[in-house]
Amino acid sequence: MLSRLRDRPWTLALLIGAAAELLFCYRLGTPSKLMFDEVHYVPAARTLWALTQPANTEHPLVAKELIGLGIHLFGDNAIGWRALSTLAGTATVLGVFAILWLLFGRTRTAVLGAAFVLLNQTVYIQARIAMLDGFLGAFVTCAIAALLWAMRAPPGRAWPRLLLSAVLFGLAVGTKWVAAPYVAFACLLILWAKWRDPARHFPGVGAIPAVLLLGLASIATYFLTFLPAFFYRLDPMTVKGLIPFQRFMYERQTQVLPPHPYQSDWWSWPLMIRPIWYFYEPDQGAQRGVLLLGNPVIWWGGLVAVAACLWAGVRRRSAAVSGAGLLWVASLAIWAAIPKSLGFFYYYHLSGIFLCVAIPAAFHAFPQTRRRYGDEAFLFAALFAFFHFWPIISAAPLDGPGAFNRWMWFDSWR
Repeated sequence: MLSRLRDRPWTLALLIGAAAELLFCYRLGTPSKLMFDEVHYVPAARTLWALTQPANTEHPLVAKELIGLGIHLFGDNAIGWRALSTLAGTATVLGVFAILWLLFGRTRTAVLGAAFVLLNQTVYIQARIAMLDGFLGAFVTCAIAALLWAMRAPPGRAWPRLLLSAVLFGLAVGTKWVAAPYVAFACLLILWAKWRDPARHFPGVGAIPAVLLLGLASIATYFLTFLPAFFYRLDPMTVKGLIPFQRFMYERQTQVLPPHPYQSDWWSWPLMIRPIWYFYEPDQGAQRGVLLLGNPVIWWGGLVAVAACLWAGVRRRSAAVSGAGLLWVASLAIWAAIPKSLGFFYYYHLSGIFLCVAIPAAFHAFPQTRRRYGDEAFLFAALFAFFHFWPIISAAPLDGPGAFNRWMWFDSWR
């Protein structure tokens, strides 16, 4: 049966997706209270779906529209707030599976990547909270997968796949503006691919038309996400005011903010110097906590994998392996360049996902004789770490207010 599944990667992907959704939904209603930035986005989603007035105007609407849809479908409760986030987490797992399968054509490599996403901890946590970043991860990873799908399309099939990628990129930007540089990276990939091998990559599509389609369709999708704002009862959006509103959003996002106890600099995120307690208080008769903390095996081992991808990619002239490493580098470089007065650990969410692309790519880059059982050992180490931290990433019952100290490897984690 396992051999048959290896020959049917998309059937295997569906099974992995079902397992991911079950994991993300397990005890989804715990904590039963709003936690961390849910205090901003859940009320904003309620206001948006009621079409009352603008709310949480520093960010675009897509994630709040989806949070509101969950509330509409499942009720204004903890499950309703987070229901669509679980689907975003599952889409992220499947997006990484697709990226790796399209890059390397090996089911084993794709399965490893999907497993690492499930175990990297931050995807699990963001899939169980009503915040923007889980949706951002889903749209960006799926957009990249669609772009690679278009890149390898049979003649005549590239155009609709490119359009799909553009729409997903537009929805990503409509979730958080930090996705905009990925549209630029995608355009550069198209130009590079058409220059390197025009007949093989994006067949039947010219470089300039492809870039124009990707750029214009993603921009159009982004602006269409503002459609509900035109129907607010108070201060509705207008066609004339849509562009000036973008500048207002930019001013809100770049304003100088007062210091925050959880603030951290972009260079510290890969080292996990300052994780964030999303929740730590009594709930449903027990002390519970949710610490946004990456899986140390994946996050620190992933840094070695990125370096290995860059080295092996150059030495062996493998664009796929190099690209897996560069994806992480580019994702962190974006935050180094963004003019924000404060940074937070959860901004690293996309980079943490891309570590899960780099690790299987690094194992793939070396001969089987050198890495025999290495990837399995790495996977089991990651699984062990995930279950070690499970109580403080899943809001499981704890012994008491001081119980968190058991998992605090460093003082800065407190």
